Amino acid sequence: MKKIVIINASLIVLAAIFALIGTVYAYAAAPDQITAAESAIQRIPPASMTAGFFSAALSVGLSCIGAGMAVKSVGSAAMGAIAEKPELTGRALIFVGLAEGIAIYGLIVAIMILGKLV
Repeated sequence: MKKIVIINASLIVLAAIFALIGTVYAYAAAPDQITAAESAIQRIPPASMTAGFFSAALSVGLSCIGAGMAVKSVGSAAMGAIAEKPELTGRALIFVGLAEGIAIYGLIVAIMILGKLV
């Protein structure tokens, strides 16, 4: 359990770093369009943009972690049920698919967040 928490925390930190780097590069203007005095000001993105990219990365990351945990438990239970009764294969696959849908919901939320930022 301790290992899973460390991995999750490192993934969240990496997502935050990528979101911050993405906002800095997305809003860096071309060098010929700004003067030296404006360069420091225009390279810093607004705080709302940074928070938006961070929340989009966080929604995808956490939903994928949750989907992985759900598939782990549902998949092992489904394999046990299929081993005892092979006719339950279709029903078991439906439950595993529902668990994987959690990751897709997180991706949809992230797309909606990024759509508001643009």
